[in-house]
Amino acid sequence: MIRLDMLEDCFEGVIPSVIATTAIDGTPNISYLSHVVRVDERHVAISNQFFAKTTANIRANPRASLMLVSGRTGAQFQLALTWTASHDQGTLFDRMANELRASSAQVGMAGVMRLKAIDVFRVEAIVPVNAPRQMEADAAPPAPDLARVNLSMQAIALAQDAEGVLNATLDACIGFGAAQALVLLDEGDGTMLTTVASRGYETSGIGSETPVGEGLIGMAAASRLPLKVNDMSRVRRMGAAIEAIGTVDENRTRTIALPSAPQAMSQMAVPILVHATLRGVLFVESPVRLAFGKAQEKAIEIAASQSGLALALCETLAARSQPRPEARRAGQDGGRRVRIVHHEYDDSIFIDDAYVIKGVAGRLLVYMLERYLAEGRSEFTNREIRLATTLRLPELKDNLETRLLLLRRRLDERASPVRLVHSRRGCVRLEIDGQPTLAQSGPARGLPC
Repeated sequence: MIRLDMLEDCFEGVIPSVIATTAIDGTPNISYLSHVVRVDERHVAISNQFFAKTTANIRANPRASLMLVSGRTGAQFQLALTWTASHDQGTLFDRMANELRASSAQVGMAGVMRLKAIDVFRVEAIVPVNAPRQMEADAAPPAPDLARVNLSMQAIALAQDAEGVLNATLDACIGFGAAQALVLLDEGDGTMLTTVASRGYETSGIGSETPVGEGLIGMAAASRLPLKVNDMSRVRRMGAAIEAIGTVDENRTRTIALPSAPQAMSQMAVPILVHATLRGVLFVESPVRLAFGKAQEKAIEIAASQSGLALALCETLAARSQPRPEARRAGQDGGRRVRIVHHEYDDSIFIDDAYVIKGVAGRLLVYMLERYLAEGRSEFTNREIRLATTLRLPELKDNLETRLLLLRRRLDERASPVRLVHSRRGCVRLEIDGQPTLAQSGPARGLPC
């Protein structure tokens, strides 16, 4: 007895499925399908974009035959179907529409492949097909067991700060079969995600931005649903875009490139939600086809949920703590000059003519630099920063810890003479190797505003 849950590899879209229907006069029609989804143990759903003939046939004759092919082994299965319903809204429709939009965006056809409806069929029988040849089976990645998932979740929960939470989350994803992983967090206005941690890439991409609604990552954020592509060989990787990633001039464009894994075959983006509020996206990649099966998918979703809760707890604890700043004055005498320029129109920061960061993180650094220069202070509390009206922090202030972490990692990555040190819970210290000067600048000619 073959069950639908035994055909997981067939629903990943690696090899297109085929549906056969007949008109009322018996004329057959065959169509290739881009998306077939297992609804439950007795039903499947297909995407309906351009299949006018298939749609007309199943309404006249609800019987159909569906051919599924395993993307791992090439094994074929014939399903006898009976059409039961068509939907143009609802949870299942939204899920398939987002998957279609994500895969279309990957091939440069965003906005073209739009889902009109989905057709749901009851599965009457499943019969294996004796194919003359089968592909050599790729080894299926080992499914994470409960013990591994439990240890990974404990590591995230026991982390003492945002940096520990992010490191434990990335460790968990690598343990679940990902070769690369990154975490992007919401900037606070729901329109932009910023990379705050990554693992497995040649360049970290810390500070790179992804608009909500664009690409696999942005669409997962917009839909609040996990999205994945398990065979990138069917996706046209735009060579010019990949080449451009490696040639971004940060000093000129003030844009940090999102880290790239050109050999990736499987990708998955999972929204990080806390009380139904989007906090970010956990994104994973692998050079292995079909790397993220159901077990890996669920484990990574659990990691995303645990990470969101742990980050929220870190923010709460840091906000409640009221450490007294250490009674120390910044040493500003001697050493080389460190030239810092703040461009007010986008809050971008250049240190010794090298671009560092922009936006809220840039304002945070300016806030601390101004007090470092005016008052000789080098230590600052999260509570003080949250209450500073001059910072114009977004209404969502619950990611201050991760913004400070982003700034600290970006400064370290650039080997900057300006450093930010996490001294203790709810407290950071500014360290400068030299004598700083801070200049304010308006929009620069020739640079994007």
